[in-house]
Amino acid sequence: MTHVAVMGAGSWGTAFSLVLADADNEVRLWGRRPEVCDAINTTRENAEYLPGVVLPEPIVADPDPVKALDGADVVVLAVPSQRLRENLTPWAEMLSPGSVLLSLMKGVEVGTAKRMSEVIAEVTGAGTDRIAVLTGPNLSHEIAARQPAASVVACVDEDVAVRMQRLMHTPMFRPYTNTDVVGCELGGATKNVIALAVGMASGLGFGDNAKASVITRGLAETGRLAAAAGADPMTMAGLAGLGDLVATCTSPLSRNRTFGEKLGQGMSVDEIIASTRQVAEGVRSCESLRTLAAGFDVEMPIVEHVSGLVRGEMTPEQMVRSLISRAATSER
Repeated sequence: MTHVAVMGAGSWGTAFSLVLADADNEVRLWGRRPEVCDAINTTRENAEYLPGVVLPEPIVADPDPVKALDGADVVVLAVPSQRLRENLTPWAEMLSPGSVLLSLMKGVEVGTAKRMSEVIAEVTGAGTDRIAVLTGPNLSHEIAARQPAASVVACVDEDVAVRMQRLMHTPMFRPYTNTDVVGCELGGATKNVIALAVGMASGLGFGDNAKASVITRGLAETGRLAAAAGADPMTMAGLAGLGDLVATCTSPLSRNRTFGEKLGQGMSVDEIIASTRQVAEGVRSCESLRTLAAGFDVEMPIVEHVSGLVRGEMTPEQMVRSLISRAATSER
């Protein structure tokens, strides 16, 4: 059995721990709150994030990162993207030499505009051949219910990607490999911002034409950014691009879509944040993505408008009017 440390006991970290356990791995799940870890070990349930889901015995939760990371062959990072650096900095010295670092996070760091794999490399000193990312249409509650799902695990070292694929392949969870880490990460981060815009369209009462238009143009924006950053354009046509975008923009289980719906219904950003413990990554990453796009001289009007709304510069109605009134141009 491979010893895997999963650092983060939220919805996705817990659901992915279940996948790893189903694939016959020994899983040590780190959570920052001792009471959550105690509940997982005694009741086999993370009632706060995945109520009603029975967690297999190979999952052992521990609030001590030293114990969670001790001897881990693979370290799965499942904390909110904007808290990665502060968490990973003290963990770096606890990592086993040669361990693979697998990122479940979908965001771009505020202030640096770095992708999560870049933050991991900078903090730990690990080479790119030790850093992998998992992305795709993976809504945590469906994964935890063992509903069929596919995903992408990417690493510049294809052998490592294949190793991670074998680590998590179960009858209900099918991972594909990819070496385009840049494209996979940008697809995962940008779709959260597009989902906010789709949610706002829904909250404003607009129909499927409007939502499909935002999804499609959002995919075009993502493709432009990915190409400028050196990614493979075909990645955007796969699970890390279109697949993740569709799931996040259309599912009521999507935090970002739900957040956007509430914005469209008239709630403020602060009111929504205060009403939930869940993190909508798009709210945190939209400004970073706008900065990243500007650095590549790439036009991303949906990302720019969502960023402006989050900063309080416009309302959802004004955002939609501004997007629609932009000068007409060629689709390609």
